[in-house]
Amino acid sequence: MSRLPLRKSDESLMMRVRRSGDERAFASLVQRWETPIRRLCTRMTGDAHLAEEFAQETFTRVFLSRDRYEPRARFSTYVWRVALNLCRDEQRRKARRETHAWEDDMQPVAAQTADEAMVSQEASGFVRDAVMALSDPYREVVVLRHYEGMRFREISEVLGIPEGTVKSRMAEALTQLSRRLQPLTEQA
Repeated sequence: MSRLPLRKSDESLMMRVRRSGDERAFASLVQRWETPIRRLCTRMTGDAHLAEEFAQETFTRVFLSRDRYEPRARFSTYVWRVALNLCRDEQRRKARRETHAWEDDMQPVAAQTADEAMVSQEASGFVRDAVMALSDPYREVVVLRHYEGMRFREISEVLGIPEGTVKSRMAEALTQLSRRLQPLTEQA
């Protein structure tokens, strides 16, 4: 029986990039992480086109700062943090400009009647607006937990804060979302 080649860990690939600028190793990392990073940036900024730019910028920064990569840290924590920092910077710029946009990068609506699809899209819009209305610290934990499927411990590592703080931010975010979405649930 032939053995399948083992998939190189993200950390070992990044170390190859760090040591010798290995473009193939870096291309493998980009291939693995491009979609999750783009999805995160879309959910954090509310703009799919900007998210595409941020995903590219994330990988540009990772490559350019490869000499500063610390092998003790997981690559996932490193790349999530670079992307989140770009999103945070944009939120600060956006707050100054006071503009809002959200292009739906969410999963497509399943086969539904036209009325069901319209109601579902309207409800999704309310939820998106409520999530986007959260301040950055609360939106980050909601997006990472509920949209990216991370555990509290992973979120703690990515954000560089204690796990208890992640949990308290999540509790407060859910309280705020509940308050904002209450009119929607009363209509149902």
